[in-house]
Amino acid sequence: MRILVVGGGGREHAIVWKLAQSPKVNKIYCAPGNAGIGMDAECVDIKAEDIDSLCAFAKDHQIDLAVIGPEVPLAMGIVDEMEAAGIRAFGPDKSCSRLEASKAFTKSFLARHNIPTAGYKEFTDKQELLDSVGIFGYPMVLKADGLAAGKGVVIAENEADAKKAIEEMMGDRVFGSAGDKVVVEEFLSGVEASMLCFVDEKTIVPMESAQDYKRIFDGDKGPNTGGMGTYSPSLVFDPELEARIRREILEPTLAGFQADGLPFKGVLFIGLMITKDGSKVIEFNNRFGDPEAQSVLSRLESDLCDIFLAVTENKLADVEIKWSDKKAVCVVLASGGYPGSYEKGKEITGLDKVDEDVVVFHAGTASEHICDASSCRSAVVTSGGRVLGVTATGATHEEARQKAFDNVGRIAFEGMQYRKDIGIINENLL
Repeated sequence: MRILVVGGGGREHAIVWKLAQSPKVNKIYCAPGNAGIGMDAECVDIKAEDIDSLCAFAKDHQIDLAVIGPEVPLAMGIVDEMEAAGIRAFGPDKSCSRLEASKAFTKSFLARHNIPTAGYKEFTDKQELLDSVGIFGYPMVLKADGLAAGKGVVIAENEADAKKAIEEMMGDRVFGSAGDKVVVEEFLSGVEASMLCFVDEKTIVPMESAQDYKRIFDGDKGPNTGGMGTYSPSLVFDPELEARIRREILEPTLAGFQADGLPFKGVLFIGLMITKDGSKVIEFNNRFGDPEAQSVLSRLESDLCDIFLAVTENKLADVEIKWSDKKAVCVVLASGGYPGSYEKGKEITGLDKVDEDVVVFHAGTASEHICDASSCRSAVVTSGGRVLGVTATGATHEEARQKAFDNVGRIAFEGMQYRKDIGIINENLL
């Protein structure tokens, strides 16, 4: 099979890495890819949002399956366009992609189908929102309705912080049009966890669980990021909790898709808050999480290509999906200044010193020729906020964690920052 993976981040590297293990796959292209992906696939210089060019490439190169990684092209309708061009595509269509492209759409879906979630209210008028500060008490959760690269959520601890966030979202428009509508939610206390599911129109199958770390600094301090690390499986899950989540969230979600005429096919990412009152949905995403994909796919034993094909054919129920008992930990190495402004082009060293059984998934990297007075050489440099995801597996969480951090210590680039508490759990919260 000839496969085109759309995207160029750590998630897409994990997808390419896993697809490359399939005996059915003989050629993988990735658009636009990155320096690491280029070691496992042929990178194509087409942006993920350039749908016309991607469709033309897929037709010209006789692509058998297009796998869409990022949320933006999904929201733009790339799956619809690929299928119209006769290309099989893995991912939800434009109508289903509203589940991530609009938080208000998702909240309405959850409420309509009695799926547990936080109380909420929508606002499109800045003054009305300012007049409603503290509507659910503090902390106050404010979410830009549209896509904001995982950074459109602010948890304001007091009135002053809330008003500042409102001014930034709806006045300064720091998230652009994503902040034209703001969803205010009740603050939920508990342990945050992620559940990724393969979904077709008849079946929903949860993958192994993962726990994400959103804040930039240790101890969950500082602003939200796209994710600073994960481990899998999440220690907050047990068979009883998983059964309850299936009964109260997964099955009603699939039934809701069917009732609303949403032909969802792809990966549904469910962000959960495990509270004393049960599990509640924080968010839906339409694709593999990043960096959840890195730790979860590291534990997948089944052929990912088989799963993708089954989903596109509504035959997911016919596929047996097997997982390794090993634990996985992914530590994200980020550029200095992230999630704010940061510099690019910093040379990365030490990648050749990483253990063979540790995978470094590239996110924000590029290949560059560096020249001095005497010679030129090829180097890998930073090109994004989240740069690398150092991912290790082990018999225990601690073994995987130790292996990951041992290898983190061998990699360096100017300004490199990372959390040192990935994989450490506050036992009082379990």
